[in-house]
Amino acid sequence: MEYRRLGASGPVVSRVAFGNSLTAGNQLDDRTAAACVRAALDAGITTFDTADAYAGGRAEEHLGRALVGVDRDAVVICTKVGRGGGPGPGALSRTRIAESLDASLRRLGTGHVDLYQAHLYDDSTPLEETMSAFADAVAAGKVRHVGVSEWAADEIERAAALARDLGIELVSNQPQYSMLWRVIEAEVVPACASLGVGQMVWSPLAGGVLTGKYRPGRQPPAGSRAVAAQGGDVSIRRYRFLSDEVLTAVDRVAGLAAEAGLPLPRLALAWVLHNARVDTAVIGASAPEQIARNLAAVDTVLDPELLARVDAALGPVVVTDPELTLSRMLRARAADPSHAPLREVTQ
Repeated sequence: MEYRRLGASGPVVSRVAFGNSLTAGNQLDDRTAAACVRAALDAGITTFDTADAYAGGRAEEHLGRALVGVDRDAVVICTKVGRGGGPGPGALSRTRIAESLDASLRRLGTGHVDLYQAHLYDDSTPLEETMSAFADAVAAGKVRHVGVSEWAADEIERAAALARDLGIELVSNQPQYSMLWRVIEAEVVPACASLGVGQMVWSPLAGGVLTGKYRPGRQPPAGSRAVAAQGGDVSIRRYRFLSDEVLTAVDRVAGLAAEAGLPLPRLALAWVLHNARVDTAVIGASAPEQIARNLAAVDTVLDPELLARVDAALGPVVVTDPELTLSRMLRARAADPSHAPLREVTQ
């Protein structure tokens, strides 16, 4: 395993992190979820990602139980706030952050989280209030570092400036990023690079589509995320990754991977890690053995010719429009459900 500092001043993270957004408390039983965490630790993964919204809080509980007995200083625990939460104050209001953080700490069984990220942008709450609440959490010792998830470039720039005024640093952004989904490249990545904000990307295998398990013209296999995990459409169906056009293009990439002597998932994860601006990539697993197989990507060096052939094989199915950064997409959808870029992605 390799390790790298997250952004200019964040925690030192493993190049591959383990996330339980659609597994623990949802798709997997407690024993299997714990076995996946143990396999991650055995493989040298130190960084674990979850959120208060995952499986209604059960994902945090699973992670907390799985890390009992592990040296707290040897792991980086990351969680998020600001998605859902029901009626009441805004998702990133001072009240909601304070309540959600204390609940997350109880579920995780720890006195602090190493990285606390704002999950989606909250239009209903002044950004000054959100960042002030984050600064208070840091001052109280409950949070070591703060970041955001799925924010647009201009939102990240404003948050970073406010954070510095309050004496803290915004260290991370957690966006979706893969061979198929590259909407952060045009605006988010350059903005973050100038601010010292690192990228902790999720869904590097496009929700499993880049494993090759889904085939054009066929139904998704039984037990796969597309049919078995509640919320599996977050990284699959919402972005029409199961369309025949996309799956045919992925088949072409699978052929290139075979020529290079690489399993497709290893190529896909190595492609993400090849981006120098990606500090860590969050993977999930439904079985412990998947983790060791995928981690070979950390040491995989990709030839420039292979990278060019991958781009040619994927062609027009690659999504690059920065307007599809999730915070912008949700705002546009609320304003106009018929918005053209959204139709292209959601149909």
